[in-house]
Amino acid sequence: MPDNPKLRGGSDRQRINIEQDYEVQEWSQSLGVSSEQLKEAVQAVGDRADKVRDYLKKREGQSSGANERGGSGGEHKSSR
Repeated sequence: MPDNPKLRGGSDRQRINIEQDYEVQEWSQSLGVSSEQLKEAVQAVGDRADKVRDYLKKREGQSSGANERGGSGGEHKSSR
């Protein structure tokens, strides 16, 4: 069944079609990610919106944890 841009609810909103620019724009805005991040997520887990959301949440948690561990030098102590 072809994608219907006028259909805004139901089964059409459970899948993300990265071939449709308007969907990439809407989903990126809705999920708070760039279009590249959205496309990467869809390639990683498929086009189901729930799986993409879960993937992005896990990625966000990993990147914020990496930032907390990085740059402050709190764990490394000098032996002067």
